[in-house]
Amino acid sequence: MIYSNACAYAIQAMTRLAALRPDGYVLLDELCEGSDLPRHFVAKIFQDLVRKGLLASAKGRGGGFALARTPDKISLFDIVSVIDGTDHLEACVVGMAKCDDKQPCPQHDQWKPIRSQLRNYLKTTTLENMAQTLVQKMHTIGAPLPALESKSKPVRR
Repeated sequence: MIYSNACAYAIQAMTRLAALRPDGYVLLDELCEGSDLPRHFVAKIFQDLVRKGLLASAKGRGGGFALARTPDKISLFDIVSVIDGTDHLEACVVGMAKCDDKQPCPQHDQWKPIRSQLRNYLKTTTLENMAQTLVQKMHTIGAPLPALESKSKPVRR
């Protein structure tokens, strides 16, 4: 796995948010309903994402969580950076303290292009891409996304 469970949940939950209501607030209960997302864990993760500026939160009627930027402006790299950091994307694949082109580990030449492709994938894949794919897959398997019953406040971006 290239990232932690917390990061995987963050990506899943933000993808659902982008698919369900990309321009508004969603209650956490509605977001997690019908998924395997653990509500209390997602609530903690979302607080970190709010503090780091990827999500907005609002209390009261029409509140919940919303994307702080449009889905096309939030990449997987942004999410991974907040939750896991990106040091592991630069680290030696076999764990050597010093590993670079001048002092390579035994796997350096094989790992270097993979690491570059992985970084590029995370930077170029947006929540908009992820949400579109989620909607298509749900349609393909005949499982519609849940209908949101809550009303939403306007999002200030």
